[in-house]
Amino acid sequence: MALVRMRNMKGPNNTEIEKKIKRGNALRQGSAWRGYRGLVALLLFVLSVCGASTWWYLSSLDRDVTETLVRRGELVSPQPRVFTVECSEDYENYQRYPGCTPQTCGRAVTDGVVTREEAQVLKRLAERGLALAGSEGGASILDLHSGALSMGRQFVNIYRYFGDDIGDVFTKEDFELYRDVRGRIQAVIAETFDLDPSLMYLTKPTFFSRINSTEAQTQHDEYWHPHIDKVTYGSFDYTSLLYLSDYGSDFTGGRFIFMDQNGNRTVEPRAGRVSFFSSGSENLHRVEKVAWGTRYAITVSFTCDPAHAISDPALP
Repeated sequence: MALVRMRNMKGPNNTEIEKKIKRGNALRQGSAWRGYRGLVALLLFVLSVCGASTWWYLSSLDRDVTETLVRRGELVSPQPRVFTVECSEDYENYQRYPGCTPQTCGRAVTDGVVTREEAQVLKRLAERGLALAGSEGGASILDLHSGALSMGRQFVNIYRYFGDDIGDVFTKEDFELYRDVRGRIQAVIAETFDLDPSLMYLTKPTFFSRINSTEAQTQHDEYWHPHIDKVTYGSFDYTSLLYLSDYGSDFTGGRFIFMDQNGNRTVEPRAGRVSFFSSGSENLHRVEKVAWGTRYAITVSFTCDPAHAISDPALP
């Protein structure tokens, strides 16, 4: 009983101790809360900086773009979306071929010629071929017609370099799909520009491209410079691009930009999308630098001059 009475007794000293304990707990809780508030404030600051940086980066991508002709999320099918522009005088410097030489010039986009599944098959073809070598810089090409393949700072001929082993990389079905897709692209260009498709010829260079953000090592890696296809390659009359990957999910940057006098206009890549245009100065263009990811595409080029025609590729 004496022990019980002693535990229940609260003298002056005990009261002071309890007050000090409560005061200490309150101070610790306040300090913890101030620390928590400081952490939250720091986190909010970091998030705001990241948000501002992201906004600035995305804004910088669009800074040079006046108009987006077709966005990635749009589906342009079955008819192409056509944008007519006045023909340049470039074609006057070359022999004219009735039924083929551009009379009406412009640019067009369609998602109704190549399926996304076919684009994925062609992308895997490109990945297998480019895995054999590739550029040291950010841009690599694979040309199934000539056999040219980027290797380091130069090019090799895959058919000679790899010999019979190339049959382990590509299949007969790969080449059949490639030829079929080329024919469909040729047909839609002819229909859009009112041409005789039998008077159009595949020409070089026609190739797969793989572009990423790796720093350029040679001038061949510097794909972003403005240019005119008819000036660079005199044989070109019509140029097309078949995209094999998606802008915004597989890569950013890398958009095709038409550089008009009154502004820049872009087409956002989408797997299976075909963008095509007359090759003269009316369609001065460039490609944005790829910021991240990897952009795959096929450039398919056509001429009206039979002397510059090339054949469809075939396995050796």
